[in-house]
Amino acid sequence: MNEQNVTVSNTAIRYGLIVGMISVVYSFILAMFDETMNRGLGAVSYLILIVGMVMAFKYFKANNLGYMSYGQGLRIGTLMSLIVGLMASLFMYIYIKFVDSEVMNRAMEMQRIQMEEKGMDDAQIDQAMEMADKFSSPELMIVFGTLGFVVIGFIIALILSAIMKNARPEFE
Repeated sequence: MNEQNVTVSNTAIRYGLIVGMISVVYSFILAMFDETMNRGLGAVSYLILIVGMVMAFKYFKANNLGYMSYGQGLRIGTLMSLIVGLMASLFMYIYIKFVDSEVMNRAMEMQRIQMEEKGMDDAQIDQAMEMADKFSSPELMIVFGTLGFVVIGFIIALILSAIMKNARPEFE
Protein backbone atom coordinates (compact mmCIF):
# COMPACT_ATOMS: atom_id res chain seq x y z
CA MET A 1 0.00 0.00 0.00
CA ASN A 2 1.35 3.44 -0.73
CA GLU A 3 1.37 6.57 1.38
CA GLN A 4 -1.85 8.05 -0.03
CA ASN A 5 -3.99 5.03 0.94
CA VAL A 6 -2.95 4.85 4.59
CA THR A 7 -4.79 7.19 6.92
CA VAL A 8 -5.24 7.35 10.66
CA SER A 9 -8.85 6.19 10.27
CA ASN A 10 -8.29 3.23 7.98
CA THR A 11 -5.33 2.04 10.05
CA ALA A 12 -7.38 2.25 13.26
CA ILE A 13 -10.35 0.49 11.67
CA ARG A 14 -8.18 -2.25 10.14
CA TYR A 15 -6.34 -3.02 13.35
CA GLY A 16 -9.40 -2.40 15.53
CA LEU A 17 -11.29 -5.10 13.63
CA ILE A 18 -8.33 -7.51 13.74
CA VAL A 19 -7.71 -7.00 17.46
CA GLY A 20 -11.46 -7.02 18.12
CA MET A 21 -11.82 -10.43 16.47
CA ILE A 22 -8.86 -11.78 18.44
CA SER A 23 -10.41 -10.41 21.65
CA VAL A 24 -13.77 -12.00 20.85
CA VAL A 25 -12.14 -15.38 20.21
CA TYR A 26 -10.15 -15.03 23.44
CA SER A 27 -13.32 -14.10 25.37
CA PHE A 28 -15.10 -17.12 23.86
CA ILE A 29 -12.26 -19.40 24.98
CA LEU A 30 -12.46 -17.95 28.51
CA ALA A 31 -16.22 -18.51 28.51
CA MET A 32 -15.83 -22.12 27.32
CA PHE A 33 -13.56 -22.86 30.29
CA ASP A 34 -15.73 -20.82 32.70
CA GLU A 35 -12.88 -18.38 33.36
CA THR A 36 -14.73 -15.15 32.52
CA MET A 37 -14.40 -13.99 36.14
CA ASN A 38 -10.64 -14.62 36.30
CA ARG A 39 -9.12 -11.13 36.55
CA GLY A 40 -5.62 -12.28 35.60
CA LEU A 41 -6.80 -13.92 32.40
CA GLY A 42 -9.11 -10.97 31.73
CA ALA A 43 -6.12 -8.62 31.84
CA VAL A 44 -4.68 -10.49 28.85
CA SER A 45 -7.31 -8.62 26.77
CA TYR A 46 -5.37 -5.42 27.43
CA LEU A 47 -2.12 -7.12 26.48
CA ILE A 48 -3.77 -8.10 23.18
CA LEU A 49 -4.77 -4.43 22.72
CA ILE A 50 -1.20 -3.25 23.43
CA VAL A 51 0.32 -5.67 20.91
CA GLY A 52 -2.30 -4.69 18.33
CA MET A 53 -1.64 -1.00 18.90
CA VAL A 54 2.10 -1.45 18.47
CA MET A 55 1.45 -3.33 15.22
CA ALA A 56 -0.93 -0.60 14.02
CA PHE A 57 1.65 2.11 14.75
CA LYS A 58 4.35 0.16 12.91
CA TYR A 59 2.03 -0.37 9.95
CA PHE A 60 1.12 3.32 9.82
CA LYS A 61 4.75 4.39 10.02
CA ALA A 62 5.86 1.85 7.41
CA ASN A 63 3.29 3.24 4.99
CA ASN A 64 3.83 6.89 5.89
CA LEU A 65 7.54 7.27 5.06
CA GLY A 66 8.45 6.22 8.62
CA TYR A 67 6.53 9.09 10.24
CA MET A 68 3.78 9.16 12.83
CA SER A 69 3.07 12.18 15.00
CA TYR A 70 2.04 11.88 18.63
CA GLY A 71 -1.49 13.00 17.75
CA GLN A 72 -1.79 10.48 14.92
CA GLY A 73 -0.76 7.67 17.26
CA LEU A 74 -3.20 8.86 19.89
CA ARG A 75 -6.06 8.95 17.37
CA ILE A 76 -5.19 5.50 15.97
CA GLY A 77 -5.00 3.98 19.47
CA THR A 78 -8.18 5.59 20.75
CA LEU A 79 -10.28 4.70 17.70
CA MET A 80 -8.86 1.17 17.79
CA SER A 81 -9.85 0.90 21.47
CA LEU A 82 -13.38 2.05 20.68
CA ILE A 83 -13.76 -0.61 17.98
CA VAL A 84 -12.23 -3.38 20.12
CA GLY A 85 -14.29 -2.38 23.15
CA LEU A 86 -17.50 -2.31 21.16
CA MET A 87 -16.83 -5.71 19.61
CA ALA A 88 -15.85 -7.32 22.93
CA SER A 89 -18.82 -5.77 24.73
CA LEU A 90 -21.27 -6.86 22.03
CA PHE A 91 -19.88 -10.39 22.23
CA MET A 92 -20.33 -10.46 26.02
CA TYR A 93 -23.86 -9.06 25.67
CA ILE A 94 -24.81 -11.82 23.22
CA TYR A 95 -23.09 -14.45 25.35
CA ILE A 96 -24.80 -13.36 28.59
CA LYS A 97 -28.19 -12.69 27.01
CA PHE A 98 -28.48 -15.86 24.91
CA VAL A 99 -25.88 -18.44 25.98
CA ASP A 100 -25.11 -18.23 29.71
CA SER A 101 -27.38 -15.90 31.64
CA GLU A 102 -25.92 -17.15 34.95
CA VAL A 103 -22.59 -15.34 34.39
CA MET A 104 -23.89 -12.21 36.09
CA ASN A 105 -25.21 -14.18 39.08
CA ARG A 106 -21.82 -15.86 39.52
CA ALA A 107 -20.08 -12.48 39.30
CA MET A 108 -22.41 -11.00 41.93
CA GLU A 109 -21.82 -13.98 44.23
CA MET A 110 -18.06 -13.59 43.80
CA GLN A 111 -18.36 -9.91 44.74
CA ARG A 112 -20.37 -10.82 47.83
CA ILE A 113 -17.69 -13.31 48.93
CA GLN A 114 -14.92 -10.75 48.38
CA MET A 115 -16.80 -8.17 50.48
CA GLU A 116 -17.30 -10.72 53.26
CA GLU A 117 -13.58 -11.52 53.19
CA LYS A 118 -12.83 -7.79 53.60
CA GLY A 119 -14.88 -7.81 56.78
CA MET A 120 -17.86 -5.79 55.60
CA ASP A 121 -21.07 -6.31 57.59
CA ASP A 122 -24.27 -7.65 56.05
CA ALA A 123 -25.94 -4.23 55.78
CA GLN A 124 -22.96 -2.78 53.85
CA ILE A 125 -22.80 -5.82 51.61
CA ASP A 126 -26.54 -5.70 50.88
CA GLN A 127 -26.32 -2.00 50.05
CA ALA A 128 -23.32 -2.53 47.74
CA MET A 129 -24.99 -5.50 46.05
CA GLU A 130 -28.18 -3.51 45.52
CA MET A 131 -26.17 -0.75 43.83
CA ALA A 132 -24.18 -3.23 41.72
CA ASP A 133 -27.41 -4.92 40.62
CA LYS A 134 -28.66 -1.64 39.14
CA PHE A 135 -25.60 -1.47 36.85
CA SER A 136 -25.33 -5.13 35.89
CA SER A 137 -27.80 -5.46 33.05
CA PRO A 138 -26.33 -6.86 29.83
CA GLU A 139 -27.30 -3.65 28.01
CA LEU A 140 -25.36 -1.48 30.43
CA MET A 141 -22.41 -3.84 30.08
CA ILE A 142 -22.12 -2.76 26.44
CA VAL A 143 -21.91 0.89 27.47
CA PHE A 144 -19.56 0.44 30.44
CA GLY A 145 -17.46 -2.21 28.69
CA THR A 146 -16.92 0.01 25.67
CA LEU A 147 -16.22 3.11 27.79
CA GLY A 148 -13.80 1.16 29.94
CA PHE A 149 -11.90 -0.09 26.90
CA VAL A 150 -11.75 3.42 25.42
CA VAL A 151 -10.41 4.95 28.65
CA ILE A 152 -7.79 2.22 29.16
CA GLY A 153 -6.95 2.28 25.43
CA PHE A 154 -6.55 6.05 25.50
CA ILE A 155 -4.07 5.77 28.39
CA ILE A 156 -2.18 3.00 26.59
CA ALA A 157 -2.17 5.11 23.39
CA LEU A 158 -0.82 8.12 25.34
CA ILE A 159 2.16 6.05 26.45
CA LEU A 160 2.79 4.08 23.24
CA SER A 161 2.40 7.14 21.01
CA ALA A 162 5.01 8.98 23.06
CA ILE A 163 7.40 6.04 22.70
CA MET A 164 6.77 5.25 19.02
CA LYS A 165 6.20 8.69 17.50
CA ASN A 166 8.46 9.93 14.76
CA ALA A 167 7.24 13.34 13.68
CA ARG A 168 8.12 14.78 10.31
CA PRO A 169 10.76 17.49 10.42
CA GLU A 170 9.12 20.93 10.26
CA PHE A 171 11.19 22.19 7.34
CA GLU A 172 11.32 19.33 4.90
